[in-house]
Amino acid sequence: MATKKRTKAKKKVAKKRKPKKPSKKTLKRKSKAKKKAASAPKIQKAKILGVVTHYFPHVEAAVVKLKKPLSVGDTVLIKGITTNFEQKIESMQIDHRPIQKAKKGDEIGLQVKDRVREHDLVLLPS
Repeated sequence: MATKKRTKAKKKVAKKRKPKKPSKKTLKRKSKAKKKAASAPKIQKAKILGVVTHYFPHVEAAVVKLKKPLSVGDTVLIKGITTNFEQKIESMQIDHRPIQKAKKGDEIGLQVKDRVREHDLVLLPS
């Protein structure tokens, strides 16, 4: 019979590695991304009246969470990624009841003339 040689497996010792420093290329990419974000148009908080939370296409109405008071007859600008139009407020409702004025914090139903999307901003026109 042939004898088999048994070899002991060597244990691998994990070396402690230092964390890699980012290369110059990755630093440049990050700075470009920051510049692009900074170049996007910023909207002043003072102009924001509210935010669209829902849209009902069959009745062309938007639910708006108000951050400032609003009344019938005011002109507003609705702006979003694909939305950008100005309109005069002709109809507002709270719980299916028509209202003339709404205060900060109210969620109102607002008749709109064009499609709006969630997170679109309702602004004061400049």
